[in-house]
Amino acid sequence: MRRIVSLALVATGAMLMSCDNGGDSRMRTPAAPVFTHTLSGDVSGYYLPMDPARTGRWSFSHVFVGQTAEFESWESGQRSATFAPVMLQFDDVTSPMTQTELGEARSVTARVLPTRYTVNDGEVQFEGRSPELGRVMFSGRLDQGALATARRNLGDEGAVLTGSLKVGDAPAQAVRLRWWMGD
Repeated sequence: MRRIVSLALVATGAMLMSCDNGGDSRMRTPAAPVFTHTLSGDVSGYYLPMDPARTGRWSFSHVFVGQTAEFESWESGQRSATFAPVMLQFDDVTSPMTQTELGEARSVTARVLPTRYTVNDGEVQFEGRSPELGRVMFSGRLDQGALATARRNLGDEGAVLTGSLKVGDAPAQAVRLRWWMGD
């Protein structure tokens, strides 16, 4: 009798498990990729704020966008703990200034690596986390005409990337960024 009851319970459990479709991958919606880029040209460089954007003691320094090879490496799983094809950097305005090869800079910075991004010819969507700032989100529209002008002029004072920046629980801030090739 116990054997019949055990078999009945096993059969009932198997039947119930098949009802939730958990084992049938054909019925599941595939998860959207977390890291994607679709670029027809080079948008790499540093995007620097035209106006100050601060959250507490942290000042928004720049958005870095890498080259296609860097995106491909990251998206194939080759990742670094300190570098990504898209990342944001903030400076601690209370930290002492230090001399660098480019001039003076704050001695304490927070680099935010992505937990997700989408980069294409018209937009940069970024979400990341850092111990200093918590969750950081950036959503921006890329103006290809302004970028082409900035690249021709090796940097231009006009806005190339416009959007919003949200740091932790602080309200989102509108930001306008100009392009710089870097050193």
